[in-house]
Amino acid sequence: MTVAGPFGLNVRDQALEADVQAGLTAVEEGLLDATKSDVPFITEAAQHLVRAGGKRFRPLLVMLAAQFGDPQEPGIVPAAVVVELTHLATLYHDDVMDEADVRRGVPSANANWNNSVAVLTGDFLFSRASHMLADLGPEAVRIQAQAFERLVTGQILETAGPRDGRDPISHYLDVIAGKTGSLIAVAGRFGAMMAGADEGVVDILTQYGERLGTAFQLADDVLDIASDSHESGKTPGTDLREGVPTLPVLRLRARAASPEADTADRELCALLDGGLPDDAAVEEALRRLRAHPALEEARRDTVRYAEEARATLAPLPECAAKTALESLCDAVVHRAG
Repeated sequence: MTVAGPFGLNVRDQALEADVQAGLTAVEEGLLDATKSDVPFITEAAQHLVRAGGKRFRPLLVMLAAQFGDPQEPGIVPAAVVVELTHLATLYHDDVMDEADVRRGVPSANANWNNSVAVLTGDFLFSRASHMLADLGPEAVRIQAQAFERLVTGQILETAGPRDGRDPISHYLDVIAGKTGSLIAVAGRFGAMMAGADEGVVDILTQYGERLGTAFQLADDVLDIASDSHESGKTPGTDLREGVPTLPVLRLRARAASPEADTADRELCALLDGGLPDDAAVEEALRRLRAHPALEEARRDTVRYAEEARATLAPLPECAAKTALESLCDAVVHRAG
């Protein structure tokens, strides 16, 4: 079985493959339908990132979690569309905050039009997700609202930075648990819940999504430094340019703050603190970070969270869907390899 592009899963189960592929195809159709407007320009802007593709990681998790109940239940595909619409909306907003030029290998919405269009398009996607969510019942609305609160709180915490005396790495892990883990946890929860799985199974898949979401973001942190634009779909060093303190940089700073730190660590921190005013400075920072032990430490952190996600699945019965979820842990780690 091979699904979801870079998250292709190799599971020899034709029934699972058929269910997941059919579900993802329906999600794709649902995304296009949900992003249509009577105003052609809104349709164009709203479908900009939908048509650019993407990993569809969250819908994939919805479909796999649904295998622990009845995967034909009618609420599963709409729930997956809601989760992906919410994710897409955050990308429009993130690109404005980060002043990003590229997203998924195409010009970002803010670069293609302007910041106002990007922000308002993100709001449009949130509104469409909310409209669909209302049909899934009050419990789904409550779950999504709680996740959205966590997502926004994570973004605010990132913007505000750690309070005095707080370990920056612990603060950052809280940030990404909110910004990324919360919505991926909802994907696991919605899939199982909409399929009518037992409450204990729903809880397991929620916890799995939370931990996998953290690993997923840490892998992105590594990719921002280690990959080229072809691999990641965005400009390498984007986070560095914007001064976003991702985990490899935080690991570097922790080393540089040690009394035993060598001069090279402090010099690299000074380079980053200088604001990286041009492409040459960014390339120099990337070159040095790619060779620095801090990057390998961040990779190990990614592996740790992925293994925690895998361990969460232990109580579930052995089946093709469980094997596929375990393979997702491997796929996330592979991205950071």
